[in-house]
Amino acid sequence: MKTLFSLLILLAFACMPLGMKAQEVKSPDGNVVVNFSLDSKGCPTYTLSYKGKTVCKPSKLGLTLAKDKHANAGVHETDLKEGFAVVDTRTSSFDETWTPVWGQYKQVRNHYNEMAVTLHQTSADRTIIIRFRVYDEGMGLRYEFPQQKNLNYFIIKQENTQFALTGDHMAWWLAGDYDTQEHPGQTSRLSEVRSRMDMCLNPAPGRKPDGMCDPVTGNSSTSLVSPTGMQTSLQLKSDDGLYINIHEAACVDYSTMHLDLDDKNMVLESALTPDAVGNMCYMQTPCKSPWRTVMVSDDARTMLSSYLIYNLNEPCKIEDTSWIHPTKYNGVWWEMIVGHGNWHYTNDLPSVRLGETDFSKCKPNGTHRANTKEVMRYIDFAAANNLDQVLVEGWNVGWEDWANMWKFDVFDFVTPYPDFDIKALNDYAHSKGVKLMMHHETSSSAINYERHMEAAYNLMNEYGYDAVKSGYVGDIIPRGEHHYGQFMNNHYLRCITEAAKHKIMVNAHEATRPTGLARTYPNLVGNESARGTEYEAFSGSKPDHTVVLPFTRLQGGPMDYTPGVLETDLSTWSNNPHKVHTTLVGQLAVYMVMWGPLQMAADLPENYEKYSDAFQFIRDMAIDWDDSRYIDAEPGAYITVARKAKGTDNWFVGGKCNEDGHKVTVNFDFLDAGRKYECTIYADAKDAHYATNPKAYVITKKTVKKGDKIKMVEAPGGGFVMSVMAK
Repeated sequence: MKTLFSLLILLAFACMPLGMKAQEVKSPDGNVVVNFSLDSKGCPTYTLSYKGKTVCKPSKLGLTLAKDKHANAGVHETDLKEGFAVVDTRTSSFDETWTPVWGQYKQVRNHYNEMAVTLHQTSADRTIIIRFRVYDEGMGLRYEFPQQKNLNYFIIKQENTQFALTGDHMAWWLAGDYDTQEHPGQTSRLSEVRSRMDMCLNPAPGRKPDGMCDPVTGNSSTSLVSPTGMQTSLQLKSDDGLYINIHEAACVDYSTMHLDLDDKNMVLESALTPDAVGNMCYMQTPCKSPWRTVMVSDDARTMLSSYLIYNLNEPCKIEDTSWIHPTKYNGVWWEMIVGHGNWHYTNDLPSVRLGETDFSKCKPNGTHRANTKEVMRYIDFAAANNLDQVLVEGWNVGWEDWANMWKFDVFDFVTPYPDFDIKALNDYAHSKGVKLMMHHETSSSAINYERHMEAAYNLMNEYGYDAVKSGYVGDIIPRGEHHYGQFMNNHYLRCITEAAKHKIMVNAHEATRPTGLARTYPNLVGNESARGTEYEAFSGSKPDHTVVLPFTRLQGGPMDYTPGVLETDLSTWSNNPHKVHTTLVGQLAVYMVMWGPLQMAADLPENYEKYSDAFQFIRDMAIDWDDSRYIDAEPGAYITVARKAKGTDNWFVGGKCNEDGHKVTVNFDFLDAGRKYECTIYADAKDAHYATNPKAYVITKKTVKKGDKIKMVEAPGGGFVMSVMAK
């Protein structure tokens, strides 16, 4: 009788509608658990927990569709939000180890458990798949749309992916903006986001804007998401000690996701970047969305060491990657940013017409820095100091009226100014064992850049350039598009794939934030896509800035932060009154915490000569790694990391902190047993302080071995670095 009763119970459960059952998938270590179910209306929902603690409460999934006036004239569009039934659930496991072309580690493990839930919407006879991949450090989910009669071409009006949080978490956030990621970062409770935004956007009488602290500051192009909109990657910390990070991976043929906060219920919902007519994405089946990611751990170091975002991207599609290499560079850039020179050649012209303006008849303004003599000076310095390349901005015609004009035909990317001898400079650089790095500022005229791209890349091939820094300052052309919409994301990817055909590495500034695509296209060696060092010449960035960015912006890929400004008082050599908001050694530490295969020594050659003993670290440091060990970390407070230089037994250690200072003990347990190492330590002096005494530092040397410990004291806004060379 007991056996019969058990059988009846099992049969009853099996006959229940599939939508009533919770489907579960766990991480390989069992700590991360995702449950999927349909609510009473047939709406897909999920929950996420970590070590038994709830991370996301029941959170809805789905998409709102727009009526396509061309394909579905007069037909009401059914949203992909409710009325679903589960028709199939499949689970699987995957475990591989892959070798990055460059990165923090020699090898990366990609280990997850997967659940794919197939849903059928009876009213519209449509099928979608929601796929979950669960890792030890979090999960990714995405929507997949098989090819089918009743879901062929469709338009996404809004994606309704939710992240229902368990409380009013501490957040390290950036104001949601469809066109810039260069606003100052914020640290607050989620409940304070609205009031901070309101204080800035609707200031009290007499309140002056604070360019370093306000959540929204001036930029060449700004389009806010909402009064509670935030950008990803969003770093959170719960009161019960969980570190939570929300981002996206593999954003291809789709618009970039922001997050809109319902601050009454603490629910975040995806907010896609619209196009010029207010739609988000134009889709044709078969197709899929990017991955929506949630990383979680009770150890902040996991947020920095995880490769979850990269693992959710496709493997490398470039067959021969031998030409992709780490690059340490300097360049004709910082002196113009500070205001000590100009990008444009002449002051005679109110505007420029490509192919018509004769610059040989114009009077030089005398402040144009991209001239042959000046560039040769930078080439000489690079050759003498272990730098691979020299960036030159302002070499090509058109800078006289490039900015904020919304100009279609702005640059052709092949015609140099009269004072820039492109052939002679390339010959000179190559004779010194150095290459020049090309600069393509598009002025956000994307269509113009695509028209000239092939000729521009051919010119680079002709003269031996193998890397380009591109820029997207200003409002996008086609007019009405945003920097982070589907159209522009497709443009950025086209630039990368076309560059790969020419064996060119790409470093795009003002482009969308990375989502791990550098795994698939490793010639994407860097992006800006955040508030970089250049802002130290404007309003500045708070000392905590570079110990927040590794938790947020760097989740999807490295940043060309352009650090290394050792002369922190800009007034010593220019009319710029600003000071850099770190100590001198803190600038060195940025190279360690802001990892990446592309690193700029941003300061002037004469300033490096002034601090040549400190500059020695930049000469020596590696920028590609076999291993990385995060010693301690806390968002916005401090990061300490040890990295092993690729193909060597040498290590480099660095620590960076906020305005509170930091103390840390470096345990050399990562060294090989039985070996001795020469350790050069660059440290803040006892009285160093980023605001009052930033250039006080000491350099010491000692022999270390495995198991030794050294206590380091970092000044407010400071840090330390070590070169640990095997004997």
